[in-house]
Amino acid sequence: MTLSVLIPGITALLAFAFAAALLDQWLERRQAFQLTWGIGVVFFAVASGCEALAAIGGWSDPLYRTWYLTGAVWTAGWLGLGTCFLLGRTRFGYAVALSLFLAGLFTFLAARRMTEPAGLAPVLYFIAAGVLAAAVAIETYFQNERWPRIAAIAVIGATITSVALMATATVVAPGFALDPRTGAPVGDLFTPELRLLTPFMNITGTFALVLGALFSAYVFMPKRRVLNYSLDAGQTGDSFLFNLFIAPVAITVNFFASLPGAVRALVSRRIHSRVPATLFIALGALVVGGADTLARLGSTDYFQLGKLVGVTLLFLGFLVSIEVFREIRIPFTGRVLRGARHERAVNAGTGSDQH
Repeated sequence: MTLSVLIPGITALLAFAFAAALLDQWLERRQAFQLTWGIGVVFFAVASGCEALAAIGGWSDPLYRTWYLTGAVWTAGWLGLGTCFLLGRTRFGYAVALSLFLAGLFTFLAARRMTEPAGLAPVLYFIAAGVLAAAVAIETYFQNERWPRIAAIAVIGATITSVALMATATVVAPGFALDPRTGAPVGDLFTPELRLLTPFMNITGTFALVLGALFSAYVFMPKRRVLNYSLDAGQTGDSFLFNLFIAPVAITVNFFASLPGAVRALVSRRIHSRVPATLFIALGALVVGGADTLARLGSTDYFQLGKLVGVTLLFLGFLVSIEVFREIRIPFTGRVLRGARHERAVNAGTGSDQH
């Protein structure tokens, strides 16, 4: 069995096991973030499974289309949406609003570099992203927990749009496109309108997943606040805008200043499980996103290996998190491998860092 079969095959099996564990936990606790993450990981598994099947029997038009939708378009967006639901009670909506706007802007600019005309799609994507970004920011400002539902409109809307575009897309013979040097699939045969949904979903989803994981780790780690800031809505307009502008800098400085204390708390086993869990998740998302970005730039050498390493880190992160997996069991069987876990007394962050 060659590595071209083995690596995506293991990735698919691991991702399916990961998705089953998440969906099993959702059936018990009915948390939206577990269901959304589970859906995202299912897409990840299907895309990797397509690559494994293609390595065994060759690519076909249906396999190529399925791979592109589940892997290139859907996975990152749905995983990032899960993080939005997890952090729905925090001010993380501002970061999501910014990522939506940047995704729309990048999509619009990317269309200008395409050799084929994309019609009105780039403008429509940019307008939709701007409107949704503004809505998320407004809901976050008024401390409404509905902002993840607006982010869901973006992800579900892009998903439905991609299905409609794929259903009407004509793929020229032989029905798929591969990197001639590595044999990895590329999406060059699809229409510009469909290809532009890839950066729209990936930028939004990857930003939400990575930044959400780091923000969550920061909130729950013992903190040393070098720079103070407040995003409370009750302050004057100019003060709020100033604090909103410096918040990313303050959080970054405070995060790194807090790392020594977090390491000491980790060694003494008095740290919230979300801290190491989300750091694993952030690293896994960066690895997957990096491999995907390199593939978009034409370098597919580490595409499959990057996905295997990434999903392994993501799975480890979720397993560490007591919030996601209070107990670890064989999915859908009720057989418990590790009993119920509870957080020990920890020094978790409060105040403006969360709100």
